[in-house]
Amino acid sequence: MDIVGGDARGGNEGRDGSAGRTAAGTDAGGVAVLLVPWAEDDLWLLRRNNTPEMTAHMGGPESEEKLLARHRRYLDLESGRMYRVTLEGDGQTVGTIGFWEREWRGEAVWETGWAVLPEFQGRGLASRAARAVIGAARAAGRHRYLHAFPKTSHPASNAVCRKAGFTLLGEVAFEYPKGTPIVSNDWRVDLEAELDEQ
Repeated sequence: MDIVGGDARGGNEGRDGSAGRTAAGTDAGGVAVLLVPWAEDDLWLLRRNNTPEMTAHMGGPESEEKLLARHRRYLDLESGRMYRVTLEGDGQTVGTIGFWEREWRGEAVWETGWAVLPEFQGRGLASRAARAVIGAARAAGRHRYLHAFPKTSHPASNAVCRKAGFTLLGEVAFEYPKGTPIVSNDWRVDLEAELDEQ
């Protein structure tokens, strides 16, 4: 499972007043996941994600230089946050997820993307992490909408969006990596509407 959509970036621990593990996500009969704010020693996880299999829908593996720059963005960005996804209980790291700010159709919105390591795929962990990141984006405030932009040809990421409660708005022309046109689905959560329903 890939990080979906644009250039995933996040902020570091404590930027919005929170610290430590946050936003547990689970469902009936499922193992809970925890979102742990991205830290200096999490570069290994970017390297684990940087394989042909994990980047097949994202233009392929990045150079070490680009990985280091991505890691720095994850640590330094003030608007949004990147997380390491862990299992509640044993604390195993299973992947990454985050939300960050982008301009979309004339307004500022949150965007999200994720990656689950191959040995943990197929267990519903990405959709649990996506539900948790919806809560984190809602708590961050600032924007009403959270979007995800998986390729139309990526059924697993589209299924995660559906299971996590995103609404499909339709196909859109997208660009990822920069300069590479793709066709994506635009999935969206209205964070204010979700609040009204609770």
